Amino acid sequence: MALVGITSLGEYLVKKALITEEQLFNALKYQKTEKIRLGEALVKLGYTSEEQIFYALSEIYGYQLIHLTAQSIDKNVLKLVPEEFIKKYNFIPFAKTENTVKVATSEPTNMNYIKSILTGFNIQFYLIKHSELTEILSNLMKIDIAEKDFTSLVESATAQSTEDETELKEETIKLEGPIIKLADKIIFDALKMKASDIHIEPYEKGVSVRYRVDGVLHNILNLPPQIKNPLIARFKIMSHINISEKRIPQDGRIRLKISGREIDFRVSTLPVIHGEKVVLRVLEKGSLKLDLTQLGFEQISLKFFLEALEKPYGMILVTGPTGSGKTTTLYSALMKLNKPEVNIMTVEDPVEYSFPGINQVQVKEDVGRTFASVLRAFLRQDPDIIMVGEIRDFETAEIAVKAALTGHLVLSTLHTNNAPSTITRLVNMGIEPFLISSSVILIVAQRLVRKLCPHCKKEKHYSKDELLQMGFPQDKIEQVKIYGAQGCPKCNNTGYSGRIALYEVMPIKDEIKELILTGASASEIKKKAVELGMITLRKSGIYKVMNGITSIEEVLRITFED
Repeated sequence: MALVGITSLGEYLVKKALITEEQLFNALKYQKTEKIRLGEALVKLGYTSEEQIFYALSEIYGYQLIHLTAQSIDKNVLKLVPEEFIKKYNFIPFAKTENTVKVATSEPTNMNYIKSILTGFNIQFYLIKHSELTEILSNLMKIDIAEKDFTSLVESATAQSTEDETELKEETIKLEGPIIKLADKIIFDALKMKASDIHIEPYEKGVSVRYRVDGVLHNILNLPPQIKNPLIARFKIMSHINISEKRIPQDGRIRLKISGREIDFRVSTLPVIHGEKVVLRVLEKGSLKLDLTQLGFEQISLKFFLEALEKPYGMILVTGPTGSGKTTTLYSALMKLNKPEVNIMTVEDPVEYSFPGINQVQVKEDVGRTFASVLRAFLRQDPDIIMVGEIRDFETAEIAVKAALTGHLVLSTLHTNNAPSTITRLVNMGIEPFLISSSVILIVAQRLVRKLCPHCKKEKHYSKDELLQMGFPQDKIEQVKIYGAQGCPKCNNTGYSGRIALYEVMPIKDEIKELILTGASASEIKKKAVELGMITLRKSGIYKVMNGITSIEEVLRITFED
């Protein structure tokens, strides 16, 4: 609802005592001299903030506030208005339903001009910050320029090359400004969306660019087939990969400094039927959370884990599928243990992050530097704590067990579905049960679930029977509030923002050791572990649903109960 009787921004700010009349006079004078908007003049003179201007205009004109991103704009709606009008009148049409166009503007006094431009449509106005609008328009124009560049690039390349020329020559011709800009934009946009991986995928009729955000892949760009070879070549050049070798998989690394942030990209190429697929894994040390209390452990689970880390020797195993956050958990544990008086050594494939005070070794199997060979060498290097990136075979498992039994704290990972089945996996690898019960002190299983967007999560209702069936505690069902995903511009309309780990932590207590020695099944071990206080992955997820962190759908997607 607009305020009655107040017709100008200056009048509103003075009446609300947010600025003085003298400041308004100075701002009007400055506005006239600099030929800028009054709000901009007030901010530049330091009399108020853009935030206050934003809320003041909302109250004066009764427009709903909105936050947008370039990804949340419907480009078909954007094409309804010539670019010059959008820039001149500070607005952007971003969505359309039937005959209604949604418009975001930072200058509501231009309302009548905007209506005259969009004649024939009902217009629903929203208010957006001027800085945000400028940034969105800048990003959209970059996309538009890039698309125009692609057209001219393809035409130019077609004119200059013939079918009998080599692919390498084609790439040399095309690897000019537009392709470099495109590659940079793909990386920049991935960082803006907080993507963990970038997939460049060649197909018969084009190239697909997808980002993995919070564990889920999203299609971002579909590019013409002529872009395929030069774009892939650009990423290979950036990562120091042999550009002419297309028959075998290759690995490389890109290191960039973007807006003061040091970011590494682990690059992998793979020959596929229509060219080479490139995947970039984003590795940003600054965004790595290495605080065990912030990762998602329930209180009792964290207590079990910390107690195991305080032991002078033994083996701690972290299990879960690829991309479930195992490395982050291990690094967090190492950072807690990292003190000048201890010698910590790690063998990894690959070394994703480097840390001062920790001796890290990269596996290189083609020269014989395997997990097992490095682990053997570690035992002659006077270590206190050893981290093995992954136990893949009997040889590595055997050496790790022996290290744990001879006075070293060993941390490693395995791929199993839950904590109890890790015992079965070790037995199947050939490790004797008595060695497992003597060396392993704790097993952690984990998964990552997406966190609900705090800006748009919405309460959902389930029946008592449904909640009981999912595993919710009976005494909590009546008062618990459950939220679900909705979607808004701040979370790119996914309903989720960020991820958190679910943990299943199983200390190897005497009762569990006895079951291991007698050859008990994984389900028998699990039953006993729950009796002794273990929280299962599903139960960890339910607790996070009850705390409003994630949704039931996410927990059911990522966990199951046998």
